[in-house]
Formats: sequence, C-alpha cells, structure tokens
Amino acid sequence: MSADTDVLIIGGGMSGIGLAAQLCRHYASSATRFEIYEKTADIGGTWAINTYPGCGVDVPSQFYSYSFALNPNWSRKFTMQDEILDYFHRVAAQYGLPRHTRLQCMVERAVWDQRRMIWIVTIRDLAAKRTFQRTCRALVSAVGALSVPKKCDIPGYDDFQGRLFHSARWDHEFDHAGKDILVLGNGCSATQFVPVVAQTANRVVQVARQPHWLLERPNPTYSRAFQLFMRVPGVMRLLRAKIYAELEAEWTMFETDTGIEARKKLGEASKKYIRENAPPEYVDALIPKFEVGCKRRVFDTGYLECLHRKNVELVSDDGVERITKTGVVFRSGRTLDVDAIVLATGFETTTLLSPLDIVGKGGVTITQHWDKHNQGFPQAYYGTCIAGFPNFFVMMGPNTVNGHLSVIYSSECQINFTLRMLDPILRSPEHKVAAVEIRQEAETAENAWIQDRARQLVWSTGCTNWYVEPKTAKNLMVYPHWQWHYWLRSIFIPRKDVVYMSRDGKEILGAVTVWWMIMSAVMYFVRPLLAV
Repeated sequence: MSADTDVLIIGGGMSGIGLAAQLCRHYASSATRFEIYEKTADIGGTWAINTYPGCGVDVPSQFYSYSFALNPNWSRKFTMQDEILDYFHRVAAQYGLPRHTRLQCMVERAVWDQRRMIWIVTIRDLAAKRTFQRTCRALVSAVGALSVPKKCDIPGYDDFQGRLFHSARWDHEFDHAGKDILVLGNGCSATQFVPVVAQTANRVVQVARQPHWLLERPNPTYSRAFQLFMRVPGVMRLLRAKIYAELEAEWTMFETDTGIEARKKLGEASKKYIRENAPPEYVDALIPKFEVGCKRRVFDTGYLECLHRKNVELVSDDGVERITKTGVVFRSGRTLDVDAIVLATGFETTTLLSPLDIVGKGGVTITQHWDKHNQGFPQAYYGTCIAGFPNFFVMMGPNTVNGHLSVIYSSECQINFTLRMLDPILRSPEHKVAAVEIRQEAETAENAWIQDRARQLVWSTGCTNWYVEPKTAKNLMVYPHWQWHYWLRSIFIPRKDVVYMSRDGKEILGAVTVWWMIMSAVMYFVRPLLAV
C-alpha cells in the first residue's frame, strides 16, 4: 500500500529545514515527496522561539549556516536572532519549503505498521482544533534537543501575581522598563539578556548557581566591501575552513589527560578577563571552580560591564527557597518583591522526543525501549537511529551535541547520514526496498563506546552541566570525539550494523544494499563536482 508521503518531518527548525532542502537538492528529479509539520506559527525553530532581548549566536556567522546555502551578507561576526531567522526563512523560500509545510500542527503519535511497512502519524491541527492522520514511508523527528524549557520547580510559583516566564518563551507584552526583575540562572541566554534589560529596568537581581568561563567576544560589523569579497567564488569556503580549524582545535582541551595545558591556557585567559572587567566584589563568584571545558564556554556580550550598574545585583551565595505572591524568600531569610521572574534555567535534556509518542515494532514505545536497554535514558546509533524503529530518524538526538563547533555542522552530518540510509529506499524501483533499521547489538555497542569515551573527558570531572545526567553520571548529549570523526561516520556506514527489509518484511541480503551504500558514499563527493 502506498503512503501519503515518502518522508514526514516533525519540526520546521534548523534541522528540519536542512533535511527538506537536501531532499529537494538530491531528489528533485524523482517522485520523492515530503511534508513538514511545525507546531508553532513560524518556521525557524529555536531562532523563531527564542526572542529574548540580546539573543544571538556564539559561533561566527559564516560557519553558522548550511554548507549548501552560504550567506555572504552577514552584517557582523556574531549575528543576532532576527538576522539568523531571516536566513532560515530565505533558505526555506529558495527551496520552496513553505508549500510543503503546515504550521500550528503538532504531531502527537506515530505507530509503525509492520504489515504495510509505513508509519501512521496522528497530528493535531492547533488552529482548527481537530486531529487527522497521515502515513509516510520514513519519519524524521527534527524537534531539537533543546526544545522543552525546564519548568519552575520552586515552591509557590503558582502563587506569584507578577509575570513569570522562561527566557525561551519571552513575554513581549511585559514592559520591563522601570520594573524590578529577578533572574534565575546565568547561562548563555542570561548573559545576553541581562545587559539589555538592565538598561531600562529599575532593578535586576540575578541569582546564579554556577559561574561560567567567560571570554571576550569582539563583534565587528562587516562593511559592504567585505560582503562583496565574500561573493568571490571559494573565498567564503576558505573562511569557513579557517573557522572550522580554529574551533575544532578546541577539542584538545576536552581530553582529561592530554588537554591539561590547553585548559590551563584558556582558564588563565578567562580569569584575567574577568578580573579586569568585573566589579571586584563579584570576581570570586564569577570565576568557576570546575575544569575549563566542563561546560560550554560563554562569550561576554556586555554582561561583566552591566554588573557595574547600580541597579544590578548578582547573588551567588544564596538561593531562592520559595516564591510568594509578590516576590521570593531566600534561604538566608531575605525577602525580595519583584514585578517579574525570568527563568534562565535551561532545558529538559533527558526527555528527548517529548511529548511525542513513538511506537515501533511489536508495539514497543521508545520509552519502553530505553527502559529496557539503557536504564530509561536516551540512546541511539549515531544519535539518529534506534533499533526496533524502522525508517525512523532523530535529528539532534542523544549524543549529537558538540561543545566547540556549530550545531549546524553536526546537524548536516546527521542529514547526510539519514539520506545515506534512506537512499536505497527512496530510489528503489517499485519500492522493493521498504525499510531500514539499526541492529540492536550495534546500538548497544555504540552506547557502550560513547559512555566509555565520555568518562575519559572533562565533562565527567564533576561540574553540573546539561550534558551529564547527575544520578547515573551518563553523558546523554555530547558526542565524545572530534567532529571530523562524526562527519566521516556519516559517509561510511558499516553494512553489518544495518538491516534493509523488503515489502514483506524479510531482510535483504547480498550485494544489492552494499552497492547502494557504496554508491551513496561515492555520490557524496561526486555531486558537488557535478553542480559546479
């Protein structure tokens, strides 16, 4: 039985747009069909959702873009949210993605039909308030690893009569000018919006749990001449290669033993910068006690300067015990009345794919699969495929985040991997090759390797970060190797780890699928030459 579409993509963010664009580029001449379902009112993912003041990227703009859609017109080295969102909109328009996309449609459930070898997907139209179903040959979750903000777990938050919101769900109806603001958290987002809010707020009190290794971030604007120079064939690719080499070199500091000198050098530079730019009374609180690299480094966007303002207070030695109707009570007994509480407390990282209900072979859900094979915590092969879930792929899945490069780089590697796995299916005459999945032993071996490697890296040295689950000390998020290693694996996939199936559910053996995989790897290098 034929499906409604070949590929159904859940999420219209960076990964979803990138995958859909590559489907257009590589399968334009075929009958391959795809659909995108996005639960919000706009595509762009985190850059459409995160609209807090001062929101921007911490990777040079030329490298924070798709390799197949270079942008010579970035206005500055580190671009702001509105310009990044505009870039994703333009890429989507270039490949005609809006006509394949349905907004305000949330995928609730997907069930694998083994008899028909298709996914049955239940979708809720949030605008029309109705539910409908679509079937697809391949299902891709592109909901992102950091898509569910952490909820406030402080007692009394329901009683607060002011405004309380997460930085990733910024309340733009609230005018912070002249108001008293309490900020909980001090990660990347807080260091970006606190300087902006402090300019007009009456008072900003920030409660920090752990400091970060702060570094200077010059952010020059680009002249028209520079933008024109970027249009010269090959120039931007050379610049991207330079940026890649500089960022990839940072990997050395993550190795616990061999990275000692690299961490020491970066740590001393950060300490010097903090001491020279922070108010003296805050210096000790701002210098971390944990190893450099244990958390992603944070670039200073005016944060240390704003701490000199009389209306800004940093609290590092006292935590909020409970929230009242008008403010908070600290553990020390201090009370503070505020107009708004802003949560800069991060995202849920152990609930990947939430709230999706994905049911694979034999009626097994992903949660049940992880309960059985990994103590309830997410794992996947290459962070993308899960055993027992044919034709199902996860963008930004377990252990795909990197601590030093652009997330787009990792996402493009996953997209390459996904298309390489799907290629025999999408190009198969009369759909004779119906499904592909990863063997359980390959997934188990991958996860064992990841956890073993992670124990040798700085992320496991004791700091509190969102990479590592504290109870089990398992690394759930970061890929524990160089990114060139991750890229290479996206091209050459071991045939022994993969199972291809025919329409009747039988495994396809022999030279056929091996030929497909070899040709797919070869075409990775040949296609760019054909496009020149």
